[in-house]
Amino acid sequence: MKQNWKTYALWIVIAEAVGALAGFLTREGTKVYAATVAKPPLSPPAIVFPIVWGVLYALMGVGAARVSLTQASALRARGLRLFFLQLAFNFVWSILFFNLRSFGFAFVWLVILWALILLMTLTFGKVDRAAALLQIPYLVWVAFAGYLNAGVWLLNR
Repeated sequence: MKQNWKTYALWIVIAEAVGALAGFLTREGTKVYAATVAKPPLSPPAIVFPIVWGVLYALMGVGAARVSLTQASALRARGLRLFFLQLAFNFVWSILFFNLRSFGFAFVWLVILWALILLMTLTFGKVDRAAALLQIPYLVWVAFAGYLNAGVWLLNR
């Protein structure tokens, strides 16, 4: 039990590092986006995004840590594979959307990301209920991001 904090720290750092790298690689694209792209109603101020994403990456990490601490099983392995797959899709979406400004393709990518998050959440739920519940804010936020992404795509054709 005394070593569990290291497991939690590792998984949180993994998730946060992916988010930080995506933010670093898209910093110029986000500046251009903020200055030039028409945004749909309900678009939050730019400051909201790093705060929300920081919390969501931490929740992802805690959920993955909880699953990783359970007894080895096929479901645990599947959940952790889905964790890494959705994290990779999350990372690539930022580049598609902000750097490449491929809003339509980014929307399709985001739909796939949402489905991967749902699969991960359902799998986590079979291994550790709390780990699954921690992913619900992420699912909701990515659904909202889908609305924003679709709105940007439609407004900037």
